[in-house]
Amino acid sequence: MNPESAGVELAEPHLRGLLASAGLDVAYVRAEGNVLYRQDDDGRETPVIDFAGGYGSLILGHNHPEIVARAKELLDGQAPIHAQFSAHPYATRLAAELNRIIHRETGIEEPYYATFANTGAEAIEAAVKHAELDRVLRQTELLAEIEAAAKEAEAAVREGTAAVPDAVHARLGVERPAAGEDPLAPLLAELDRRNALVSSRPPVFLALEGGFHGKLMGSVQLTHNEGYRAPFASLGVHARFVPRGRPDALKEVLEESRANLLQLGVEGGEIRLVERAHPVFGAFLLEPIQGEGGIQPLTPEDARHIQEFADASGCPLVIDEIQSGMGRTGALLSSSQLGLRGDYYALAKSLGGGIAKASVMLVREARYRAQFELVHSSTFAKDAFSCHIGLKVLELLEADNGRAYQQATERGAALEAALERVRAAFPDVVEEVRGRGLMLGFEFRDQSGASNEVIGGAARGGLFGYVIAGHLLNGHAIRTFPTASAVNTLRFEPSVLLGDDEIERLETALTDVCVILREGASDRLVLGG
Repeated sequence: MNPESAGVELAEPHLRGLLASAGLDVAYVRAEGNVLYRQDDDGRETPVIDFAGGYGSLILGHNHPEIVARAKELLDGQAPIHAQFSAHPYATRLAAELNRIIHRETGIEEPYYATFANTGAEAIEAAVKHAELDRVLRQTELLAEIEAAAKEAEAAVREGTAAVPDAVHARLGVERPAAGEDPLAPLLAELDRRNALVSSRPPVFLALEGGFHGKLMGSVQLTHNEGYRAPFASLGVHARFVPRGRPDALKEVLEESRANLLQLGVEGGEIRLVERAHPVFGAFLLEPIQGEGGIQPLTPEDARHIQEFADASGCPLVIDEIQSGMGRTGALLSSSQLGLRGDYYALAKSLGGGIAKASVMLVREARYRAQFELVHSSTFAKDAFSCHIGLKVLELLEADNGRAYQQATERGAALEAALERVRAAFPDVVEEVRGRGLMLGFEFRDQSGASNEVIGGAARGGLFGYVIAGHLLNGHAIRTFPTASAVNTLRFEPSVLLGDDEIERLETALTDVCVILREGASDRLVLGG
């Protein structure tokens, strides 16, 4: 049997069925600016305002003419896509331009080295792998120093220039050897045993509750949503999730996780025990604005506490700017607006200009390990096409003294004002409007207890946000979706091309939704085109 001729769908049919149940299984035929086009039954194109924005991938809109022109130029010029293991000057230029902007926004002068990838989740995986490589190498270097110090102590005792006081034996719980026996042998054995126990501990990776960092084998374990994470609990790295707004929780993590290795030293003719801090922390992952967690911005207070924790513990910060970065909040790095300084940055989505599949992991020089470049690679990363598109995106963001950043701020303020007007008019229906710039969330109050069975049932079944999105699409030609881990929150991540008329249409549409919910009028929901 030919599945295609028999009408059998093989490309994620279950997902298609879920989309169909909410009226979201729409095929789009064209895209331009802030608009997607679908075909009606007569083959005519119908415009749909795109407020989902490719989950943050379209800060400059669909098929931006200058990006498209650059793509055509690259393809017509037969730019090499597959030239792995050769010089990539365009990647060097892209990394340098990213550094220039990051230095301007953060005030940091230290260079960041770039590892390119294809998706955001891959950039996160690269950051986590690099952080663990750095941690292991730091541990190896520390253990080598401890071993060298032990040999120096042995030599001092053997030469009679240092003695072993009883206090050292007592602290390690080792009896003093009999006369004529090696006075250090039992101490070194106990030291090795204790250090082996500490150094064999698994690394501590931290992430914020509500965070989302991807669904690959490693990144899914750093994503808080248990529905994504639990089926794969036996795979990959494991994270400890830290609540936002709880600086005391960070102190608890530091106290519970810190550990010391023991080293022998010689001081004043005696052998001493020296504690050396063990590099137990792998990394702390965070999003400046949690996207899939419901568009939850990190507060300046949280940012300050996390930065203080990182500085005190030596735990590297991996700042996930995949959705919040690339100008969406009025800066290349949303975290720079909070005063955060990342050891690692992950950028993706809009880096590809809505055309290329591109991402990058950036690591600061003090953490950079050159050998990582030999143990990590990607067939499609760092190619001429995606790097040149990334350069064009940065050129457009930076043009006219950063006009695009200003547009994101101004358009975001106008959009937020409209959402706030709806919230103020329907406080019984709308819980909160939150976010920053062109990354905003609109949270409805819990409808699981609604008297209307259609609305209440959708809420209890976790489909409420999708049903509302289906109505907005089919009833108002507006496209958006709920956030993945907070389905009562609709996401609004349009491009900087967002117009006042489009904002007005959204305000009208959301007002309609709120009236339907207030009146329990599920019969007025439009879930089919």
